[in-house]
Amino acid sequence: MNSAYKRLESLDVLRGFDLFCLVALEGILHPLGRAIDASWYNDFLWGFSHVQWEGFSSWDLVMPLFMFMAGVSMPFALSRYKAMPDKWAVYRRIIKRVILLWIFGMMCQGNLLGLDPDRIYLYSNTLQAIAVGYLIAALLFLHVRLSVQIGTAVALLLAYWGAMQFITVDGYGGGNYTPDGNLAEWVDRTVLGRFRDAAVVENGQVVFAKSYRYTWILSSLNFGVTVLTGLFAGQILKSAMDRKRKWQWLLGIGVAMVALGWLWGLQLPVIKKIWTSSMVLVSSGYCFLLMGVFYYWIDYKGHRKNLTWLKVYGMNSIVAYMLANVISFRCIGISLFHGLEQYTGNYYPVLIAASNALIIYVILWLLYKRNIFLKV
Repeated sequence: MNSAYKRLESLDVLRGFDLFCLVALEGILHPLGRAIDASWYNDFLWGFSHVQWEGFSSWDLVMPLFMFMAGVSMPFALSRYKAMPDKWAVYRRIIKRVILLWIFGMMCQGNLLGLDPDRIYLYSNTLQAIAVGYLIAALLFLHVRLSVQIGTAVALLLAYWGAMQFITVDGYGGGNYTPDGNLAEWVDRTVLGRFRDAAVVENGQVVFAKSYRYTWILSSLNFGVTVLTGLFAGQILKSAMDRKRKWQWLLGIGVAMVALGWLWGLQLPVIKKIWTSSMVLVSSGYCFLLMGVFYYWIDYKGHRKNLTWLKVYGMNSIVAYMLANVISFRCIGISLFHGLEQYTGNYYPVLIAASNALIIYVILWLLYKRNIFLKV
C-alpha cells in the first residue's frame, strides 16, 4: 500500500482474519471433528466446509474475500500512476505480480515442486485467479473512469451468464448448470485438456477426474468482477467522503448485492466451483459487509487493541498462504510430541495440526517484528 497514505488497518485485520481461517483454523477444526465424532460438531463444521455444488457456506467466502481484498488495496497502491503519461513502470509492476502469483499458485498445487512432468497443470489455484482478476481490474483502474469500470463489471457478469445460458456445444451448456453439463466445464476440458488439474493420460486419451469440478477459463470473466468489486470498495475507502458515510455505503452496497445475487440465483444458481455471476454478487456482497463492519469497528471507532495477531497474518498474507500450502511443519510436531500419542489418542492429530499452525504463526510473527513483508 502506498506509504503516502495512512495505512488502512481494517484491511490488514480483515485479510489477517481470512488467512487465519485458511491457514490455522481449518486445519485444526477438521481433525478435532474426527476426534470428537459428534453430530452437533459435524453440524457446526458445515460452516467450515465447501458446499458440494449449489449453495453457499461461510467457508465458500474465504477465496472470494482474498480476491476482493486484492482489489481494495489497488486504489492505495496504484493511484499515483494514473496521471503519469508513461505507464511502463506500473505495467512492469503489474506483469511481475501476475507472473509471480501464477508461479506461486502452481507451487501451491504441487505442480512445480512435485518435479513430475505428468503433474504440470496450468490453471488451478486461488493465487492464479487473483492474478487474472488483478490484471483486469488494474488496467481498468489505470485507464477508465469509475462509471466505465462499473459498466465493465456488469458486462462481464452478463457475458458469463449469456454464454452459460445460450451457447450449446457437444451437449454442454444451453442453461445446463449441472457438474457434467455446464459450458464452463466444456471450455476447461477443451482449452486445458491434459493440463487441467487432476487430468491424466491413459492409452493416449485424456481422462478427467470425476471428482474435480472447478473451472477457470470462462470463470476468469467473473474473477475479474470479484477483484473489481474490491476495487470499488477501495475507492470508497480512499475517497474524501466522510468516514461515517464510508461504512454506511459499504454496508448498504453489501446488502443490495447479497439480495440481488440470491434473487438472480433463482435463475442462475449460486455455484462457487464454476464462479457463476450470481455467486459473485452474493460473495462480493458479503465481502462488502465484512469490510464495512471491520472499517466501522477499527478505523471509524478506533478499536485497535488485541488485533496485532491478525495483522501478523494479514500483512504477510502471501507468505502465510505459501507456508501453509507448500511446506509441512508437521514433522516437527511429530518429533516433539511423538511420545504423547499413547495418551492423547484420537486427539493426537489435533495436537500435530495445532503445532503446525503455531510454527507458521511464529515465522510470520518474526517477520512482522522485523518489518519484513513480501511485496508481490
